[in-house]
Formats: sequence, structure tokens, C-alpha cells
Amino acid sequence: MDPKDIEFFRKHLSDMLNDIVKQGDETIEDMTDTVEVYADPADRATAESDRAFTLRLRDRERRLIKKIKEAIQRIDDGSYGICEECGEDISVPRLKARPVTTLCIHCKSKQEEDEHQRAESASS
Repeated sequence: MDPKDIEFFRKHLSDMLNDIVKQGDETIEDMTDTVEVYADPADRATAESDRAFTLRLRDRERRLIKKIKEAIQRIDDGSYGICEECGEDISVPRLKARPVTTLCIHCKSKQEEDEHQRAESASS
């Protein structure tokens, strides 16, 4: 991968990280500033459901933060864009679609096929 691509992904990953952190901060602000009293139990249930959904999204983003930081570390150590399974280069289009990936499309497809077979075997 050429240096221009590396810098593109470093900036893209940093921007992703900053956006997620900003959204998390806004969520915390919204949840601590908002004290609403609901007379209707259905309204309260809807608000609690929305809150639980938002918290699940933030939890997924928390896990994504870890992956983003690991990807930036791989950029720093020179292993970014190299498949952890086969050692081949991961294509730039794949990295653009999933910048935190550690597997090339061939190895990821094989991994998913193996998981599918294990799931079928377990359900038999």
C-alpha cells in the first residue's frame, strides 16, 4: 500500500474515532440533562425502549473504538492492510468498506463458511 493510502486510512480511522467519541459524549449529556416525568406508562415504556436502544448502539461503538485503535496501531507498526491469516495484502476497496478489518476477503469468506458449517453441525 502506498503512503498516500496509509495516510488516507489514518485520517479516516481518526475521524471515525472522533465522531464516535463525540456521539458518546452527546448521549451522556442528553441522558443526564433530561429528567422527564411520564404520566402515561406507554410513553415511559417508549422512552425506556429508546434509551435501551441508544445504550446498545453506544456499546457497539465502544467495541468499535477498540478496533479502530488497534487499526491505527497496525498503521503505526506497518502491518495495516496485511491479512492476519494468509499474510497477503488486503485490497484497498475492502479496507474502504471495512477499515478495521484484519482479514482479506478470501480468508474472511472462508472463516464465515467455516462458522456456517459449525452452526449447521451444532443444530443437527
